[in-house]
Amino acid sequence: MTYLHCTKCVVVLLLACGLSLTTTAQAPKMKMTTAIPPEIKTPDKVDTRLGTLEFFDGAPSAATVQKMYDNLDFERGVEAFLTAMPGASVFALRQGFREAGCGEGAICIMENLMDSKSLFLTPNTETVYALFWLDLKNGPIVVESPANTLGIVDDFWFHYVTDMGNAGPDKGKGGKYLFLPPEYKGTIPAGYFVFKSKTYGNVAFWRGFLVNGDPKPAVENIKKNAHIYPLAEAVHPPAQKFVNTSGKEFNTIHANDIHFYEEVNQLVQEEPNEAMDPDTLGLLAAIGIERGKPFAPDDRMKKILTDSAAVGNATARCILFANRDKDFYLYPNSYWEVAFLGGSHEFVTNGVRNLDARTRMFYYATGITPAMAAKMVGVGSQYAINFRDSQGNYFDGGKSYKLHIPPNPPAKNFWSIVVYDTQTRSELQTDQQFPSLSSQKSDIQKNSDGSVDVYFGPMPPAGKESNWVQSVPGKTWNIILRLYGPLEPWFDKTWRPGDIELQK
Repeated sequence: MTYLHCTKCVVVLLLACGLSLTTTAQAPKMKMTTAIPPEIKTPDKVDTRLGTLEFFDGAPSAATVQKMYDNLDFERGVEAFLTAMPGASVFALRQGFREAGCGEGAICIMENLMDSKSLFLTPNTETVYALFWLDLKNGPIVVESPANTLGIVDDFWFHYVTDMGNAGPDKGKGGKYLFLPPEYKGTIPAGYFVFKSKTYGNVAFWRGFLVNGDPKPAVENIKKNAHIYPLAEAVHPPAQKFVNTSGKEFNTIHANDIHFYEEVNQLVQEEPNEAMDPDTLGLLAAIGIERGKPFAPDDRMKKILTDSAAVGNATARCILFANRDKDFYLYPNSYWEVAFLGGSHEFVTNGVRNLDARTRMFYYATGITPAMAAKMVGVGSQYAINFRDSQGNYFDGGKSYKLHIPPNPPAKNFWSIVVYDTQTRSELQTDQQFPSLSSQKSDIQKNSDGSVDVYFGPMPPAGKESNWVQSVPGKTWNIILRLYGPLEPWFDKTWRPGDIELQK
């Protein structure tokens, strides 16, 4: 029986008893009547942000019932957008890999680095990406990980599975990893780092390091030593297929409209319910996304979910670009922000998950690993994010700015600055192939004390072309400062980047 049928039953019953939904007469005092605390009662009329809600002795009117269920479906749609965003992001990554020609078993490798033509959430421009999809539906998969790389494997819901390489169990020496599907109960051979994923689909990538600004050594290392194949073919593994995706146009970013829910539905249909918690699956089921059932919203629900996606997207953008939690800021009176609040890749502090921190991360970035969040001196990477100038204003692509990097940046390997498009959260598309600057750049200009001044704007200051990153009039932008192999002065905050100053 639907809620509308229930409402009609209530109305008929009240009319049969000679009562009206607008009746305000006080009920007679009976023998067992006691004083009812006012805070547990529902008035006949309640004024809310949704309008006036009407009740007869606590029973909602037909109009109130309709209004409440429309609102409930809308709210669940918004919450589903924010909660299921990690899964939609991984789905979009898989679609992008396929669009770029990297099917099952193939590795997308950015032999000439990743430039702004590829739509990819906040990538760097200073390491060689090698990306691939792990499909475990046909059984365990072996991944041979090359030495001296930073690798991550996350499941289809963007839950962490393992690191590979420098931050992984092979400690940067390289090694063989064995990934098992959720239901696997077979024999596990020796000689592997073994991990069981909760999902069949998994996203994985390595980052290889430049040598004196040259990507070729990293490319050669990955193409020589990276290998993906079924465990069943371990004796005679097939040749590894690589696809050079540098400079290719492809999209790996999830939808921000009603198509978002279609992306999530595809994931739900492919993966076991055990891979996600019951509350999240219940939330999705409440808006029509449930394993084994078609996702077929009617016209009413399509309209509601269209609004839900729009509001969910707007909410995520406010959380990211105008966060109200002051704990995100790295320093007093500064607009530099942390990437992971509380140092947890699960966004948990004292047993409490920070929901805004999770939304912010997955709307902005790709890949989840403790190596990005935990204090690991000299290992992995650390990030500082900035959306505003020193006066608290969004960056204006038509204006010029300056960032001072003090002497001795605390990075064992190198540091970099990359500029991103606020719309796509991908690299800003300008006349420069790479909207970035790093300490690996051979012609970077340093001041006499070893510090570096970085300039942003439509045109470079005279004589500062090698330290300039272009912006686009009519657009805003944001940046990430990355430290590879972060050192103690980063963690104890005895070193800090300057604020980004508007130039007059």
